[in-house]
Amino acid sequence: MQFIDEATITVAGGKGGDGAVAWRREKYVPKGGPAGGDGGRGGDVVLEAVPGLSTLIDFRFKKHFGAESGKAGGTSNKSGKSADDLNVRVPLGTLVYRIAEGGREELVADLNEPEQRVRVARGGRGGLGNQHFATSTRQAPRFAEKGEPAETCTLRLELKLLADCGLVGLPNAGKSTLLAAASAARPKIADYPFTTLEPQLGVVSLGPEESFVMVDIPGLIEGAHGGAGLGDRFLRHVERTRVLIHLMDGSQSLDEILANRRVIENELSAWNPKLGERPTLPVVTKIDLPDAREHFEQLRAQIPGLHGISAATGEGVRELLFAAFRTIASAPPPEVVKADTPRFVLTPQEAFEIAIESDGAFVVSGDRIERLAAMTDFESDEGLGRFEAILAKMGVDKRLRELGAKDGDTVRIAGHEFDYS
Repeated sequence: MQFIDEATITVAGGKGGDGAVAWRREKYVPKGGPAGGDGGRGGDVVLEAVPGLSTLIDFRFKKHFGAESGKAGGTSNKSGKSADDLNVRVPLGTLVYRIAEGGREELVADLNEPEQRVRVARGGRGGLGNQHFATSTRQAPRFAEKGEPAETCTLRLELKLLADCGLVGLPNAGKSTLLAAASAARPKIADYPFTTLEPQLGVVSLGPEESFVMVDIPGLIEGAHGGAGLGDRFLRHVERTRVLIHLMDGSQSLDEILANRRVIENELSAWNPKLGERPTLPVVTKIDLPDAREHFEQLRAQIPGLHGISAATGEGVRELLFAAFRTIASAPPPEVVKADTPRFVLTPQEAFEIAIESDGAFVVSGDRIERLAAMTDFESDEGLGRFEAILAKMGVDKRLRELGAKDGDTVRIAGHEFDYS
């Protein structure tokens, strides 16, 4: 399966159903009064973390997800049916970013627990039927609310694999060979660099209750934190591991081994300073080779806790895996960035804004006002009157006068034009 760890999608909740204008038509009930039912609520779009998924490949071709709209209200005060939520399944370890105006991103969810759910697009509420607008002075309202528009947004999904232990090192350090020896994973192994082009997961089982998940991070090189060799894509997966195993090719010279060790340590710290504090087991590989065994013996005095292994013969592998298991058990969970508040809520003082355009028109904007306009039936004089009354209560009329609005001036709200009076 192709490994896809990033995707951009658009999500839209369902529109609320329109309220109905209806009247009681029962025998022996003269002037029965308004009986229009309410519209049903539109469905939400919800992301759910599912353990069985490992990539975002499902979003490679399908990029638009929309919930169903609510049904319109009916006669005899019957409410329309509300729509079901749309559940979109994503892998564990998915970060959800909302793309705001100007390309700015806000982290809204970190889905790192099974069946964890987050609402990313709210469905619109159903419009009220005309039964709700009857008063002592308006006993036969001939208008109803339209359904509320749904929330729509663009999301960037980023997958960071969840694993207990991460294998890091330069290309050909023996990471894939160790993963294959320690688990049932079968990564590609060859004697040339960059044989692993995507992270590989494997479950290491040491006993009935002793197991952990290991991930082979593709070979990092100098400059990886800046994108060299796609290193910036691979390093994000290191952040989700509790423990690192740093593999060093023992067949190289001592100077090369130490220099390459510094390269990996510098790249990890440059990507995320906290990675430099992550518990790390240093390992010299290929000690079945005479030069590698000699280098391992020489480096043991310089590098505390150094392990020597040969994945080919199995020497030292089991001891390393048990050391990794013990370290994982005592290591704290990796620190996770907390999600921002998914929606920006205007305070009452900021409930609307008024701008004066070059043609002298007054443009009124604001979430609540724009939703109200979308739910108003402007073909009905009564509906228009209710809209104007709500604007007056919000202080829009007063603010327009303060800005110099006079009778006959143009006022624009959510694409509608009105003459101020």
